[in-house]
Amino acid sequence: MSELVPEPRPKPAVPMKPVSINSNLLGYIGIDTIIEQMRKKTMKTGFDFNIMVVGQSGLGKSTLVNTLFKSQVSRKASSWNREEKIPKTVEIKAIGHVIEEGGVKMKLTVIDTPGFGDQINNENCWEPIEKYINEQYEKFLKEEVNIARKKRIPDTRVHCCLYFISPTGHSLRPLDLEFMKHLSKVVNIIPVIAKADTMTLEEKSEFKQRVRKELEVNGIEFYPQKEFDEDLEDKTENDKIRQESMPFAVVGSDKEYQVNGKRVLGRKTPWGIIEVENLNHCEFALLRDFVIRTHLQDLKEVTHNIHYETYRAKRLNDNGGLPPGEGLLGSVLPPVPATPCPSAE
Repeated sequence: MSELVPEPRPKPAVPMKPVSINSNLLGYIGIDTIIEQMRKKTMKTGFDFNIMVVGQSGLGKSTLVNTLFKSQVSRKASSWNREEKIPKTVEIKAIGHVIEEGGVKMKLTVIDTPGFGDQINNENCWEPIEKYINEQYEKFLKEEVNIARKKRIPDTRVHCCLYFISPTGHSLRPLDLEFMKHLSKVVNIIPVIAKADTMTLEEKSEFKQRVRKELEVNGIEFYPQKEFDEDLEDKTENDKIRQESMPFAVVGSDKEYQVNGKRVLGRKTPWGIIEVENLNHCEFALLRDFVIRTHLQDLKEVTHNIHYETYRAKRLNDNGGLPPGEGLLGSVLPPVPATPCPSAE
């Protein structure tokens, strides 16, 4: 009896390589105007940027954000009166502004988290923050799967989370590690050492190295994540940021002082003026350039292409591939809950 010979599996079709054409054009086409077209469109529509600040009270979160955008975009938390009660849970407060520079409009939303880390028992105090971030993904997803969806979906997703580390000079608290360990999976976290002027240069350098080491040992990835580097140029630039700048040791101030005939933002001490934008004094200028001038668009893209897509895929997979709100039998499914976390000691 002859053996059956299996039929050869057909080879997958290989797409043809594009034929290269001599790049020496015979005349002007106008391809280079696409950048100007995109610029004009962006200037007309503007864009959104949503930044979250997390950290204990008294670390200067509101002041730093106001300094970052050179305007009163974050309300300072007033000091507690004796009659007021400290909030028992973490609150989420979002404040929106439209700021304009050079004809470009940006709808900036600052999300504050008063009450974080201020309790006697801070167990699972990051869960309301994770829930808020997931709720914004859910809002966007529901708008996206609508049959008659809006031409421009309002974007309330958190693009960046500044996590404020207390300048102890020793090590990260268990709460710091637990927060970043769980939230780094759903949002771009940028760690910053607050009130860096309370440390000497040697203390600051040693603390930065210690924080980087602790984050690495605990498997915590902060933005910019290594696996998202698109090419060698990105890798070289981001490696320098990851290995030298992170976490940014910053000082914030919305007060101006006269220094050598110039008005500068700074903090006045008995020993002199600490200039916020002077790299010899602190790393605020590096943080500003990083968040706004070089990586703002990438923060938005990583949020959309990585964090949101991860949420979207899980949501649709849990829902049998149907749009949110419609189960297999028409039942309404709840949003993805916050990831359960072990208590921080």
